[in-house]
Amino acid sequence: MIRYIKGTLEMIEEDAVVLDNHGIGYRILVSGALMDRLPGIGGEMKIYTYMNVREDAMQLFGFESMDELEMFCQLITVSGIGPKAGLSILGTLSADDIRFAVLADDAATIAKAPGIGAKTAKKLIVELKDKIAARETVDAVLEKAAERGGTQNTAPVAKASAEAVEALAALGYSAAESLKAVRQITNADELSTEELLKQALKLM
Repeated sequence: MIRYIKGTLEMIEEDAVVLDNHGIGYRILVSGALMDRLPGIGGEMKIYTYMNVREDAMQLFGFESMDELEMFCQLITVSGIGPKAGLSILGTLSADDIRFAVLADDAATIAKAPGIGAKTAKKLIVELKDKIAARETVDAVLEKAAERGGTQNTAPVAKASAEAVEALAALGYSAAESLKAVRQITNADELSTEELLKQALKLM
């Protein structure tokens, strides 16, 4: 119903903020991670929102980006994970971290979120695995890295990492295994596709 709200930060509560938009104050539940990045009181901000309607309440959950909102919507489709649990996960892990954890069957990483046990983390992986595409995930992450780097060398680096993942997949490894191995290489931004492939194979 309400896709996003852009306004003035009027109040900061323990787990929520109040944004003023044309004289109306919207109380929005946000993660601890977003709390750490808030502007000062009186600052302008835009929050992407999800409206949760229950018999006894209507709540707005807020996110810094559309990507986070979309991941939240995927998380709450998992049985046993409600809006507050979904927000808790996104307060601990980024949307990309969640995607990689799902693709790599890394329940331990997901279980780091407060209130999320190993059993729930495993269920999340099972229910989301078919909804998250490995190729799209690595492309998106590398694109974000390129945008953050802002250097002439970033595009080749991103291309090398993507090619290494594709090469591993062509050798018969799963997309999840390939992604995980390339991601574990600490100096990946300094290596060619061939060098990345050699190091990744040692980790497989």
